[in-house]
Amino acid sequence: MALKTSMEEALRLTRSGKLLEATALLRSAFTRGGGAPAPAGAAGGTLIENVPFGRTKAAPDTTTAPGREARFEERSYSGPEGTMHYRLYRPAQARAGMPLIVMLHGCTQSPEDFARGTGMNRFADEHGFLVAYPRQTQAANAQKCWNWFKPGDQRRDRGEPALLAGVTRQVIAEERADPARVYVAGMSAGGAAAAIMAAEYPDLYAAVGIHSGLACGVARDLPSALHAMKRGGGTRATDTGRRFVPVITFHGDRDATVNEINSREIVAAAAAVAPAPLTATVETVRNPAGRSYTRETSADGRGRVLIERWTIAGSGHAWSGGDASGSYTDPAGPDASREMVRFFLERKRATV
Repeated sequence: MALKTSMEEALRLTRSGKLLEATALLRSAFTRGGGAPAPAGAAGGTLIENVPFGRTKAAPDTTTAPGREARFEERSYSGPEGTMHYRLYRPAQARAGMPLIVMLHGCTQSPEDFARGTGMNRFADEHGFLVAYPRQTQAANAQKCWNWFKPGDQRRDRGEPALLAGVTRQVIAEERADPARVYVAGMSAGGAAAAIMAAEYPDLYAAVGIHSGLACGVARDLPSALHAMKRGGGTRATDTGRRFVPVITFHGDRDATVNEINSREIVAAAAAVAPAPLTATVETVRNPAGRSYTRETSADGRGRVLIERWTIAGSGHAWSGGDASGSYTDPAGPDASREMVRFFLERKRATV
């Protein structure tokens, strides 16, 4: 069954003109047989440091044999809370010490679809980092949404957060990724889940990217989730007991699924626990495609930007700048993937 799924996915990639990814997928399917479980690892740390974006690109791996290719393979993590399958993208230049980005798809999506739509694997090739795409199942949620609104899936070391943290730690351990440069991002329900992961595991993630999502703790059941999606979560979105994690958000101002007020609540929740008072600056831009958007940055007294909020005029519930071959994308931009990568790789968590 896993081989059949991989071949169907490879066919879709080929039809989209992505021959390298299709080849890597087929090679992975035949060599791994669809994936196998592996043991978990561990990581830790606390503080955040800003680092120059241009200096984070991985150096060439001189120990790798010529002809090594990228791999997009199925893996799984098993722990006390159960088992979670995920896709891991390893660029051709993969080596120890690379950053890791964990990408959480939205409802009805899959890791393969999300990878196509966001184009994050292409940026992994360009800048040298690993990408993990955890897979939500219909057994866990009928629409394959992350259960961000359930109390049992909102806390550290419980439910889905425990599984997602387990996936993250396993990749760090097996691939010897840099534990100070690990990031989490998501779209819609995946964005809400990413907000939970940043809030509950500030010792694991150096920054979080939330696209068309919601703040941590805005819902406790399905009715309150639907209310928050349409009208925001109000004061429940702010919890001054949490530790700060740098955040970048993207949201379309025509989003009829998750109202744009939620991006403001994400920023308010982050600013409430920031290490120092922040000063916000807003700029309005029109890109070459004619799309207008605003970028609000919040910086500390030293001028370090800790929070970014992008609001895209005329865009709905879709990944800004995404590839039309994936679902829920808006190719008109701005490019959320590129900006998230830039924001992430400028930051690292200082271990103490």
